[in-house]
Amino acid sequence: MKRIEDYDKVLPVLELYRCVQSEGSRFGRPTIAVRTTGCTHRCFFGEGGWCDSWYTSIHPEKGTFTFNDIIKIYDDNPHIKEMMLTGGSPTMHPALVNELTHFANERDIIITIETEGSHFLDTDYPISLISLSPKFSNSIPVLGAITPQGKVADERMIKQHNKFRLNYEKIRQTLDYHKDYHYKPVWDGTDENLKEIEAFRVKMEIPKDKTYIMPAGDTRETLIKMYPLVFEMCAEKGYNMTGRDHIIAFDTERGV
Repeated sequence: MKRIEDYDKVLPVLELYRCVQSEGSRFGRPTIAVRTTGCTHRCFFGEGGWCDSWYTSIHPEKGTFTFNDIIKIYDDNPHIKEMMLTGGSPTMHPALVNELTHFANERDIIITIETEGSHFLDTDYPISLISLSPKFSNSIPVLGAITPQGKVADERMIKQHNKFRLNYEKIRQTLDYHKDYHYKPVWDGTDENLKEIEAFRVKMEIPKDKTYIMPAGDTRETLIKMYPLVFEMCAEKGYNMTGRDHIIAFDTERGV
């Protein structure tokens, strides 16, 4: 695969910061977040709000960091051996992702890449953990909904969102190629959405112990309402539950 040659070139990386992983199977571990910008999807969850990183997807901002910046933050935090590669859609940037696998291999860093599964990347070194969050029908923008910067959702936005949604072939390739994965769908509290979540799990032969149900919500207020529903449902159905504790802790603040 292609690699990055110029480490001083500005990359499609919008955020780079030290934090604690707050979702999925590596919850609670100190990590470095590398957030790319640009996305294949335009997620809208109704009362759950728009994508919580809408500034990388619905209204994508330009990147500001170089690969040398990534090296420096690890040099400054030598105790951290994890990376959360998120977005946006990181798989839109194959050369960057591939270069990060080389860097991680050299430094014994565990990479978790958050992806909806739209693209398969056969990186030179397999990624440590695929955090798979496929987008179901509850993520499709509603015609006429107002985006965070005041635009009106139209047919073009809906078409873009659905273009790569639930790409089963690429998802299967991704899970088979890389080292490990967990399945981390967003649940909006409805029976319809839960049926989609379970149908996908069965179709892709994903064990329940690799399934982490995440509450829909892009604000602290919304998540606090959803948490009890997800707790109860997971206890009844036998799924794992994952919170979104960075939002509980910091609400809509960025870079945390």
